[in-house]
Amino acid sequence: MPSKTTKILAITGSTRKNSSNYKILKYISNHIKTDFEVEIFEELDTIPHFNPDLDTENPPQEITILRNKINSADGVIICTPEYVFSLPGSLKNALEWFVSTTIFLDKKTGLITASASGEMGHEQLLLIMKTLEADFDDTTQLLIQGIRGKVDADGKITNKETEEALQNFIHNFENKFLLD
Repeated sequence: MPSKTTKILAITGSTRKNSSNYKILKYISNHIKTDFEVEIFEELDTIPHFNPDLDTENPPQEITILRNKINSADGVIICTPEYVFSLPGSLKNALEWFVSTTIFLDKKTGLITASASGEMGHEQLLLIMKTLEADFDDTTQLLIQGIRGKVDADGKITNKETEEALQNFIHNFENKFLLD
């Protein structure tokens, strides 16, 4: 009997094509166990501005699509930069569309902030995802500082400590699914 594929939706918090955050998600998708299927969502720039008046039974189509992707995923990984000591506006905007839902309630979630500093943005990401009741802990969240010097143009992780931290993150994230 074939084993069930575990579906992971990976969301990059950067709207820049081929960003460091995208490269990290590609690294994860290439190094996670073969029974995990990773889809990288790069369309944050298509998400309309959050408006509570539109957050009804029939929200904008882009929101319905993203919510369906999250609902059908067994887990979610978010990898984001920090902009001006905060989350990028596009990621924060997307997350605001989930406040009125239980979409992240107990959803196995991995959280990575990869930026120059990232400390404040990472704190905010953790707080928001805790508020949304996502299922993460210290082993499934990671702050990577100075990311530009740790990944090359081809997406190869060039820093040994960062590669080890990503391997540990992947291992810990995979283990969340083994405990079910």
